Formats: sequence, C-alpha cells, structure tokens
Amino acid sequence: MAVSTSPGAPLPVGEVSRLIGGWIDRLGAVWVEGQITQLSRRPGAGVVFLTLRDPSYNISVGVTCFREVFDAVADVVGEGARVVVHAKPEWYAPRGQLSLRAAEIRPVGVGELLARLEQLKKSLTAEGLFAPDRKKPLPFLPQLIGLVCGRASAAERDVLENARHRWPAVRFEVRNVPVQGVHAVPQVVQAVKELDALDEVDVIIVARGGGSVEDLLPFSDEQLVRAVAACRTPVVSAIGHEPDTPLLDYVADLRASTPTDAAKKVVPDVGEEAERVRQLRDRARRCVQAHVEREERGLAHALARPCMEDPHRMVDERADHVAALLDRSRRTLRHLLDRADSELAHTRARVVALSPAATLRRGYAVLQRADGHVVRDPAEVTADETLRARVSEGEFTVRVRVDADADTDADADR
Repeated sequence: MAVSTSPGAPLPVGEVSRLIGGWIDRLGAVWVEGQITQLSRRPGAGVVFLTLRDPSYNISVGVTCFREVFDAVADVVGEGARVVVHAKPEWYAPRGQLSLRAAEIRPVGVGELLARLEQLKKSLTAEGLFAPDRKKPLPFLPQLIGLVCGRASAAERDVLENARHRWPAVRFEVRNVPVQGVHAVPQVVQAVKELDALDEVDVIIVARGGGSVEDLLPFSDEQLVRAVAACRTPVVSAIGHEPDTPLLDYVADLRASTPTDAAKKVVPDVGEEAERVRQLRDRARRCVQAHVEREERGLAHALARPCMEDPHRMVDERADHVAALLDRSRRTLRHLLDRADSELAHTRARVVALSPAATLRRGYAVLQRADGHVVRDPAEVTADETLRARVSEGEFTVRVRVDADADTDADADR
C-alpha cells in the first residue's frame, strides 16, 4: 500500500526502512535463477557469501547461505556457474541492503545432471570400484573380441575396420544394442553379461560415438557400472570423444578416447609386430656375434701367452732349480743321518760303560735274596739264608754263615 507523505510530513529513514522490510517479508521464499559472479568461502566460517547476477539485465544481488547448504553442490558449482536458488529475501535495515538467504542451491540443466553424476561417482569410488588394483590386463593378441555397440553405427565400423586392418585374422562377437534412450541401459548390461559368459571371448569393447551429456547418460548408469565391475573378462570403454568421461571410463579396465583408439589399443598391428620381431632377431644376432668375437679375442690372447706357446718352457726353466733343491735336500738328509748315527754311537758307548754288565765284568757280583731284592747291607740277611750271586759270566747260590766274631762269611755251594 502506498504511504501518504508530504514535504511537511515526511517519514523518518528508519520508518521507511521498516516499511520496506515488511513488504519484503510478505514476499516469502522464491526460486531465483542467475549466474554466480563472486564467491567467498572463508575457512572456519559457517556462512558462505556469493553474488547472483542476471546477465540479461546486469543486475546483481547478494546471497548468503549456511556452509552445509553450499557444500552439497561445492564440487560442481563455482564462479561463473548458472544456478537455481531457493531463497527468502531479507532486508538489512541498518544499511538499507537487500540480500537473499538461500536454503537450497541447484545447478541449472546440465549442471544438475553433472551434480548427480558427481555424487554417484563419489559413492562408487568410496566402494573401491574405480581402484587401479582392480584393473585387469588385456591379452597381447585376443583371438575373439566382444563388441557392444549401436546397429550399423560409425563406432562399430571404426572398430571392425581398424582392428582387421591391423590384424586380419582377428574375430569379433558383436552385440548390437540401443546406445541411448530408455532401453539402452538394460540391453547394454545384458549384452556385456552375455559376452562375459563366453569363455572364448578374450576382451569386451563397449563403443559409442560422440553426443551430448544427456545422450551419454546410459554409460554413467550405476547398474551398468556395477555389471562391468563384476566382469571376469577385461572391458574397454570407448564412449564418445576425448573430452567425454562417463562413469564407464572409470570402472573399465582400459579407457579409449574413441572407438578407433580402442581398436588400436586392443589389437596389435601385424606389420609393427613383424618389424619388432625382425629388430629383435637382428639385435640377438648382433649380441651373439659380439659375444663370439669377444670370446675369440680372449682365446687368442690366452694362446699368445708364453706358457701356452711352449708348455714345456716353464718345466725346463724349473728343472735345474728342482735338481739343485733335490741335491741340497739329499746332502742335508745325509748330514742329519750321519750326525744322528754319531750321536747314537756316543750314547751307546755311554750306556755300555754305565751298564751293570760292565760292572760285573770288572769282578763285581750282585747278591739277591729269594724275592729278588738286592742285598745292600749285611743286616738285611740272616744266618743260613740262601742268596743268589750274579757275576759277569752267570750266577750261583751262596749260604750265609755267622762266625763267632759276628762276621758274616759265605760258603759257595756249587
């Protein structure tokens, strides 16, 4: 409602601001579309500030929202993005400033689709479906290739022609299915499962030409992603062109930028392989030849040594030395034997001179009692005791006799 005022009865600024605030409050929450031109996310702050601009009329308005509201779309929304905001207009009376308090932010059109895909991508990544260690290696030369593509499509033609040009003997098991629309996902999933069930299929290629984000949506479907993740056969994703990255690219064992690139990565080129074999054969021949030549040079160097040219030379050079050593050893041994013989004779003479037999030959005798004990003291014998007397030429017995003067005599009994 209009307010009645006049130069004589003006409204205070505060009253005007209050009235404006009341009018704005009656507007209620609205959906607003615009382009984000400024974005402020201060670390630790619970509120995010951004500016929403209408490119057609060059009009901007400030927007505030809680951090959790913006974090829900932070991965796909930034400066320059077009969004739809569900917000309630607010009037800040002290400054006379209008702003919007956002309760929800949505990307516009393709952005909304991309936001949902980004959320699905995060969920599948957390499950580990895109982990590098799950990737299976492709066979070097597949005998049978499974191909899932549209009927009579350019993708099918590119894969078949390029693969057969590279390796004419390669064979294909083709499944033609819709590659966009409501029937695309179930039929692509069924085709992949059928090919995976065939033991003779070595690798599966899922191919499609370029298209819009909406056209490629079937290849980001969660059902298809999980079906490919469960395959025991390696799967190659060849969807669209280089910039296109559906979720199938992340779960596949190999991503090809185009269907043609898929054929080149899966099938080796027969000409290139033949050239590689020739190069390896030449390299092996050179290695063997170099090894033989090196060994020949080593053998020639060994044969050129003096000991190999005249093997007896070393023996002849050492013969005189060996003879001299032999003669020296003989003289040394003879000298040692002579000295040992002299020492033995001298020792023998000493032993003979000191032996009891020599003492007996000088006229001495040895008296022994019946138990063999040698008599050294007259007190050791008794009267009439028989003793054995040993002399140089033999032995005889004697009897002890005691004289009246207590002298001991012996009469010989022969």
